[in-house]
Amino acid sequence: MKGLLGKKVGMTQVFAEDGTLVPVTVIEVEPSVIVQMKTVETDGYNAIQVGHGQVKEKHLNKPLKGHFEKAGVSIKKHLQEFRVDTVDGYEIGQEIAADLFETGAKVDVVGVSKGKGFQGVIKRHNQSRGPMSHGSHYHRRPGSMGNASSAGRVFKGKKLPGHMGHVRVTVQNLEVVRVDTENKMLLLKGAVPGAKGGLLTIKESVKLSK
Repeated sequence: MKGLLGKKVGMTQVFAEDGTLVPVTVIEVEPSVIVQMKTVETDGYNAIQVGHGQVKEKHLNKPLKGHFEKAGVSIKKHLQEFRVDTVDGYEIGQEIAADLFETGAKVDVVGVSKGKGFQGVIKRHNQSRGPMSHGSHYHRRPGSMGNASSAGRVFKGKKLPGHMGHVRVTVQNLEVVRVDTENKMLLLKGAVPGAKGGLLTIKESVKLSK
């Protein structure tokens, strides 16, 4: 499975060759470096571990510093594994850039969604509010909590207010509209999770749409 790490820049729009307006997300893809290779013989599975992003050495602990020193690569802020069928063709220190994907390819993007804090059921679960007039005192509350005596409790799974957002989200089958190797950019059709500047994992799609 091919994959790389990038940073969300924002959204814009481009024109396709037939004149169609296409909304795209711009992702900055600084070259990632292979830090470690894992094999079935040593780890039980085949994978490559890549490092991405700049960080000051004082922000790393000794085990991580030793990990990068052993690989002989510069220190990186983020580490991410990508499963592969075989590690043949890869080597430690090899750079993986935006040209890993071609225009028209389908990819899955993984990111952390925007945090919304503590929200009520209308915003969190898209529920409808109660009457706002005629003496109603029930406007934005969760609704019925169940029967009085049987079962006499709130059932598991009841949609209630609570923490919303800031969770891992995967968006599947996004099309690569443009690969800009000169500016280290990927343009993907549609929206991806997270705020501007957020870290994204881009990997080839596992469930291709028909």
